[in-house]
Amino acid sequence: MDINYAEEQENELEALQSIYPDELEVVGPGQYQIAVKSMDYDLDPAAGCRCLLAITCPARYPDEAPQIDILEEPENCVPLEVEQLMETLQAEAEANLGMVMVFTIASAASEWLNNHCDELRRRKEEEAERVKRELEEAERKRFEGTRVSVETFLKWKEGFEKEMSAMRAQKARDLEAARRNKLSGRELFLKDTTLVDSDIKFLEDAGEDVKVDESLFQDLEDLDLEDDELAELSDT
Repeated sequence: MDINYAEEQENELEALQSIYPDELEVVGPGQYQIAVKSMDYDLDPAAGCRCLLAITCPARYPDEAPQIDILEEPENCVPLEVEQLMETLQAEAEANLGMVMVFTIASAASEWLNNHCDELRRRKEEEAERVKRELEEAERKRFEGTRVSVETFLKWKEGFEKEMSAMRAQKARDLEAARRNKLSGRELFLKDTTLVDSDIKFLEDAGEDVKVDESLFQDLEDLDLEDDELAELSDT
């Protein structure tokens, strides 16, 4: 049975005009442009999706698939997602060969946009929830401090013990240095000869007549001094 392709296309056009009174534009014989949008687009265009389909039916349509183009890139879609939409529409056309399919293709586009918008909304909600959890966690830590686990405690303990060990070692070095640098009275006497006559000089400056009892120094051997030390005292 021969198919009257022109009649098939004419009947389909009448149906399309009743379904899409505002969205359909007839560009020429078998050439249509259809504005397709997601269900929530009119309520919130910023969150919805819309695209403009161009469908060109060949002479042997619907036994031959129509040419499908997207004239306006869908809103809220990246290029990769536009390619995915095109693949979906091409597959729909191949699956419906032998039947008029412009409405089917437009419906598939609308369904894809709806699913895409739902996915965008889900991602947005998940991101908002993630940010909320991070803010709540930061606020909790600000009041409670960081919770201590076994791992964090052991790491802190290791660092604390190293720090204390270093402090003890430094303290021991400081004490040893202080001990080595500390001089006895005898060592001070021998080291600084000015101590021998400091009192005499003080009294002389005061105008006193100073007399030295040499007998006090006759028994220098009793001080158990070395020979060079005795010589040094004698010189003074």
